[in-house]
Amino acid sequence: MIEEAVLHYRVCEGPELSAQLRYLQEVMARPNVSFGIIPLEARRTVWPLEAFYAFDDTQVAVETLTAEVDVTAPTEVRTYLRAFVELSRMAVYGAAARSLIAKALDSALS
Repeated sequence: MIEEAVLHYRVCEGPELSAQLRYLQEVMARPNVSFGIIPLEARRTVWPLEAFYAFDDTQVAVETLTAEVDVTAPTEVRTYLRAFVELSRMAVYGAAARSLIAKALDSALS
C-alpha cells in the first residue's frame, strides 16, 4: 500500500518513471498481489510517519531516516497492525488503483 503522491515523485526521468509505473500495473494484476493506493483526497484517520512492514502479529519492521527498527513489543505491534487496517480502509484497489497509476503515467509522460 502506498500514498497516491508517491506515484508522482520525480525520482527519475519521465521514461524511466513511466516504465516503473507500467511495471507496477503488471505486478498488481498478479493473483497473489493486493496493492492499495491511498488517494490524495482520502479522509484521514491515520497519518503514517514512517514506512513500516508487518510480517505477522509478532513483528513489525519500521524504517526511520537512519535505521530499520524491529518492533516486537506486543502493544506496539498491535498499534501498527491497527494503523495498517485503517490505512487499508482508506486505500483503493483494482480498477480504481489502476486509474490512479494511469493518471500518474500521463503526468510522467508530459
